[in-house]
Amino acid sequence: MGLPLSKPAVAVHTSNASDHQTASPPSGCPMHEGKMTGCPVSTEPREAAIEGMAPLVPTHQEHAYEYVECPVKAGKSVEVDPSNLMPPPNQMPAPDQPFPLSTTREESSIPRADSEKKWVYPSEQMFWNAMLKKGWKWKHDDISQKDMYNIIRIHNQNNEQAWKEILKWEALHARECPCGPTLIRFGGKAKEYSPRARIRSWMGYELPFDRHDWIINRCGTEVRYIIDYYDGGEVDKNYQFTILDVRPALDSFSAVWDRMKVAWWRWTS
Repeated sequence: MGLPLSKPAVAVHTSNASDHQTASPPSGCPMHEGKMTGCPVSTEPREAAIEGMAPLVPTHQEHAYEYVECPVKAGKSVEVDPSNLMPPPNQMPAPDQPFPLSTTREESSIPRADSEKKWVYPSEQMFWNAMLKKGWKWKHDDISQKDMYNIIRIHNQNNEQAWKEILKWEALHARECPCGPTLIRFGGKAKEYSPRARIRSWMGYELPFDRHDWIINRCGTEVRYIIDYYDGGEVDKNYQFTILDVRPALDSFSAVWDRMKVAWWRWTS
């Protein structure tokens, strides 16, 4: 599953754990002066949760939640997860971060291809660090802990809704794929407007603030879906504000036929 220019991101970010470095952190590291000799950042048992923080993550996905990016790696090449084009998860507090952020990650309802596990959403800390890498800079009065909590909820809800829309399209193929689709990979294309979005803009509608392409596995067949994200106004109590335009990409006869059938049903209904 990064932030668009004006709205919270709607991507699903997951990563795999990498090998830990054993070198000591630089002098500016908050874990310096004998508090840590290597990575992960804490040598205490994972069961020792910080008071007041959210509960620990599901044990069956334990390795997905490890602190895996050590600050001494700065400047070195980082392997990118091909499934989501993201670097390894960074759960380290950023320099000059105005407040602590949760490192708890929520499991999605989206099944991961070639795995019995589901995709896992980023934590507040991972989201913050990812935005810093993209050039976002916040002042102390620009954003709060509550804002980050809400951003994560909006992000996760948008992705859950996108998957539900994909399942509606995939219901057309229930006979050939009774076990249902799984998500292989995805990527953000915020600056690459889809032809449909451009045509809508020529007709006077606003352009989407973000776009993602999701690649699913339909029982052995890869199918690409395009998701355009439009501003839907105020955020409701379910953390929804985005209007999603989800449809299969026109890159196969099957996708063209599906789009034609659905367009006819909508027209005649």
